[in-house]
Amino acid sequence: MIPRMTDYFKPTHPGVKAMFALEVAIRDSGLDAKLLHLVKLRASQINGCPFCLHLHATEALKDGEDPMRLHLLSAWREAPLYSARERAALAWTESLTNLAQTGAPDEDYALVEAAFTEDERLNLTLAIGSINVWNRIQVGFRAAPGLAKHAA
Repeated sequence: MIPRMTDYFKPTHPGVKAMFALEVAIRDSGLDAKLLHLVKLRASQINGCPFCLHLHATEALKDGEDPMRLHLLSAWREAPLYSARERAALAWTESLTNLAQTGAPDEDYALVEAAFTEDERLNLTLAIGSINVWNRIQVGFRAAPGLAKHAA
């Protein structure tokens, strides 16, 4: 994979600064860090973003996430390792990440509504939107994950 741009990640660019500010707001929103990692990883799996998968898996492990939960994330519906709250967040993540196909169905919203307060639903939705923007940036510009030590 050959990067299309290498100098796009400028922290001084107004759009990038705004994205980082959004990330800080999401991080400080009170949502559990492990839940946010799962959401970011699931959206990144759907979007095929190796940069974000590497980044968020590494962060999740540093924050104490069980590696098996990361391995089984793409089969979260079948795996017994996720709480009802996490399942609601993951269903909402899939609905919003695949919006053109799903239309954000009422059934998925009902799960989120039952498990999260109004503010938490907004923050969760912002987190899902944010990771989808990051995925589009990284995939669009063909950003390579930092996997040099794992290369064949």
